[in-house]
Amino acid sequence: MTHAMLKGSNVPLEATTVRAVLRWSSGQGIPDVDASALLLGPDGRVRSDEDFVFYNQPRHPSGKVWRLGKKRVTEGLTDTIQTDLSGVDPAVSRILLVASADGVTFDRVQSLRILLYDATAGDGEALAYFDVKPETGAETALICGELYRRGEGWKFRALGEGYSNGLKGLAVDFGISVDESGAGQDSGSRAPEISRPLPPEQPTVPAAPAVPPAAAAGAGVPATAAVPATAAVPATAAVPAQPAGAVPAQAAYGYPQSTSAQSAYGYPQAESSQPAYGYPPVAAGPGPGPDVRLPPQGPQFISR
Repeated sequence: MTHAMLKGSNVPLEATTVRAVLRWSSGQGIPDVDASALLLGPDGRVRSDEDFVFYNQPRHPSGKVWRLGKKRVTEGLTDTIQTDLSGVDPAVSRILLVASADGVTFDRVQSLRILLYDATAGDGEALAYFDVKPETGAETALICGELYRRGEGWKFRALGEGYSNGLKGLAVDFGISVDESGAGQDSGSRAPEISRPLPPEQPTVPAAPAVPPAAAAGAGVPATAAVPATAAVPATAAVPAQPAGAVPAQAAYGYPQSTSAQSAYGYPQAESSQPAYGYPPVAAGPGPGPDVRLPPQGPQFISR
């Protein structure tokens, strides 16, 4: 059964490991909320700066109190602190469960609720919940509730106490030494830095340097020597102009040609025709005289 709690009420805890979940509605203009915890001794103060579990110190050295981080759920966003109550040092009498909004007032945070779960029961229903409402709206940090010892067991009390000077002021009030400068001291003696970490920047890709021609040809290859300019070639003799309409003679396949005609396909042509392929052209002149005899044409067949 889930207990709906009022401010100042308490409920006994039978679970040995509890999950305290801060939940709020997300939306435009609604600030982000961070969960943290302070482990207090009998005097109501931390024993050392290591008793402060928050975004820059997400796990107690004992390993019994740690921050699980943020998640998005149907109802909004959550941030969670988990505690192994059975293993907490006996010198710790109270564990404060705190919400902070990084300098933004809680009047802008909608539907802030703290829910307590049995961490060993998986996703079972909450043991108890408390709707946290700021008293003035000017608070920038709220103690939502506390886990405290009662005899041999533990209880949870709903509180809702606000601080207007943020998580830093709340931490200092309970004995935390805050690192104001963020200077790089030895990690063993450095006070926790309360400033909320900025989101990681996207790496920028540097522009590619200009590559010289020699490097573009291949790394480590020396630039080639400059090629000397080619010596000037003397101008050739002027080519006499061709008469208008004349077709310049072109050499055939390995045979001399006349200047005025080209051969056709194996047959002598007139002077004005083009030379044939492989046969010398016939010189122009009068037809054959009476003493001209034609060569024999093939073998002679004589009838007997």
